[in-house]
Amino acid sequence: MPAITASMVAELRAKTDAPMMECKKALTEADGDMVRAEEILRVKLGNKAGKAAARITAEGVIAAAVEGQTGAMIEVNCETDFVTKNDSFLAFAKACAQLAAAHAPASVEALSALPLSQDGFGPTVEDVRKGLIGKIGENMSIRRFKHYANGGTLANYLHGTRIGVVVEFDGSDVAAKDVAMHVAAMKPAALSSAEVPAELVEKERKIAAEKAAESGKPADIVAKMVEGSVQKFLKEVSLLDQVFVKAADGKQTVAAYLKAANTSVKSFTLYVVGEGIEKKVDDFAAEVAAQVAAAKGQ
Repeated sequence: MPAITASMVAELRAKTDAPMMECKKALTEADGDMVRAEEILRVKLGNKAGKAAARITAEGVIAAAVEGQTGAMIEVNCETDFVTKNDSFLAFAKACAQLAAAHAPASVEALSALPLSQDGFGPTVEDVRKGLIGKIGENMSIRRFKHYANGGTLANYLHGTRIGVVVEFDGSDVAAKDVAMHVAAMKPAALSSAEVPAELVEKERKIAAEKAAESGKPADIVAKMVEGSVQKFLKEVSLLDQVFVKAADGKQTVAAYLKAANTSVKSFTLYVVGEGIEKKVDDFAAEVAAQVAAAKGQ
């Protein structure tokens, strides 16, 4: 039997996009015959990994692994909501969160290179990902993660599997958990007004200026109207300035709630599944019309 070399495995992997160990097994079974090994993989995996690689992954789950002052939150995407309930997919997301928390990888690529074995796939996170693509039949990707080990205690809240929050704090665990739930509900853009991204402020300022200009008021009044609108916007999107969702009087701010609980929040991370990803919208009628037109042209 011929020796199965690393270059042979790499060549087969490039052709099929199958996990490395699956390529090696197929080559061994095929006695080194590249064509036969490719056929074995296509029978076993249906060549799903390669076909799925270009499809949009706008669905998915948020997973977190938090213990004391160390933790991580991650978004792992797939194509359809159906797969977000798949046990293997959920186990993969959880394992990735745990690895990110334990190893603090510098990037998704670094996380993907960490050791992991699941469902017979491995030996790395990337190999498991590709193996699950073949097994489940959908593309999936690790989109982003955030690692925490900055000295503050961590609290996290998951709203189902679609919204996740990690809060870094000093003080009361109960207060921090309440604030994490508040973040999930109100989705602030920043911790304080000073930390709101400049592009968001400028966008709001531009909109306010256009509205104020339509009033026909003098320039100095228009300027005050614009500044008032911007300040109102900053309070609405800044966590500490927002009205706390559990406020009994409907007026207490998050900052006031935290002060009363002798707690301070250093930072927070909010992940919403698919946020910012352009989802593909299938036009069924157009697809049928295109197929009919193609059939007539034959």
